[in-house]
Amino acid sequence: MQQLYVQLMMDIIGRGIVASSKVDSEIQKEFKQFPVGFCFAMNVFSNKAAFYAKVNSSHQIELLKKPPKKINLTITFKHLRHAFLVFSFQESTAQAFAQDRMVANGDISLAIRLVRCLNRLEVLILPKFLAIRAVKQYPNQLTLQQKFNSARPIYFKLALSYLKGNR
Repeated sequence: MQQLYVQLMMDIIGRGIVASSKVDSEIQKEFKQFPVGFCFAMNVFSNKAAFYAKVNSSHQIELLKKPPKKINLTITFKHLRHAFLVFSFQESTAQAFAQDRMVANGDISLAIRLVRCLNRLEVLILPKFLAIRAVKQYPNQLTLQQKFNSARPIYFKLALSYLKGNR
C-alpha cells in the first residue's frame, strides 16, 4: 500500500512542480537560477517510485518519460518508509534531511533551490493544517485569498495534465 501511495505522490509532485513552474512567480524565480537543460530526479532507493525532469529554454520544468542519460541532481529517499513519512506529512522534508533519510547528489545550492520550490508547492496546494506539517516554516503573510489565487492555476494545470494523459 505504501508503494502505491508513494508512487502516486511522486507523480503528483512531479506534475505539480511542472505546473507551478509555469504559473507561480516565486517558483519561476528559483528555476531561473537553473541552467537550461539541467536534469533532476526525485526517487526512492531500490524502488520504481521516481520522477525525472529538466529545465527547458523558458526555465520551466518538463517531466521526462524516462531517465535521461545524465542527471545533474538527484534527491533520493533511502527507503520507501522514509518517503512515506514525508509524503503522508508525518515528517517535513527538512526533518527527513536532518534525520539522514534522504540524500542529495549534485549541486547542493541547486538542491536547496529545488527543495524551496517543493516547499512552496506544498504550501500552495495543501490545506494549511497539512502544509504546516510538510514544511519547516509556514509563511504567516500568506492569506487564504492569496493561497486560493495561487493554487487555482496549479490545480487546473495539474488536472489538465492527467486529463490529457501527458507528463
